[in-house]
Amino acid sequence: MVQFPVPNPVPQHVAIIMDGNRRWAKKRFMPQAVGHASGARRVRSIVQACAERGIAYLTLFAFSSENWQRPPEEVSSLLGLLVHYLEKEVDDMNANGVRLKVVGDPRRFDARLQKLISEAQEKTANNKRITLTIAVNYGGRWDMVSAVQAWQAANPNQSVDALGEGGLNPYLSMAYAPDAELMIRTGGESRLSNFLLWQMAYTELFFTDTLWPDFTPQGLDEAIDWFSARDRRFGGASQRIAS
Repeated sequence: MVQFPVPNPVPQHVAIIMDGNRRWAKKRFMPQAVGHASGARRVRSIVQACAERGIAYLTLFAFSSENWQRPPEEVSSLLGLLVHYLEKEVDDMNANGVRLKVVGDPRRFDARLQKLISEAQEKTANNKRITLTIAVNYGGRWDMVSAVQAWQAANPNQSVDALGEGGLNPYLSMAYAPDAELMIRTGGESRLSNFLLWQMAYTELFFTDTLWPDFTPQGLDEAIDWFSARDRRFGGASQRIAS
């Protein structure tokens, strides 16, 4: 039987699709790269705000497996920002108790980026204030297929008929974290875009028109307030008493 979390006014795991960087730049007649850079700078304040509010896990969708279809110069800019972030922010994260995790398929990254990811995760591994996960070259479908393949490799003498939800969970890329309770998507779109498909089966979905570079801790509070008013039934009857 699947065990669901006890409802909490503050979600323990928040996932964010950081959308709107390009439109933010276009509105200001700036290059797309400026929008992405502004979005990257926004991350620090939101990580800090989540930690201050007692959120234990924050997962950011930074680069999807479909983003490789974008123009090469934009892809290069996005990955360059990740390199810059890992080089400049890890010491500060470590000093502030942030554990960094990176999920996704790393095989298309160059050796330098793979090394930076590995070193950043190792350096912050023992921090406990908040776990920041960055999803890069990540897709929810890829995650599920990879998990099934990993389970089969670990259980070569068993048929997949023996595989249940509980058996698959340890092989998912975010097995170290509880399922996301609140997902925020900025930028006005209202879709999941192949993000944490397994982990968001019962996630509350909050969509805002605010473009990611303009998303502030006050916007986070608005989403948390909305979440706290939700009646999270997980398919069962409401536990609330009607007034």
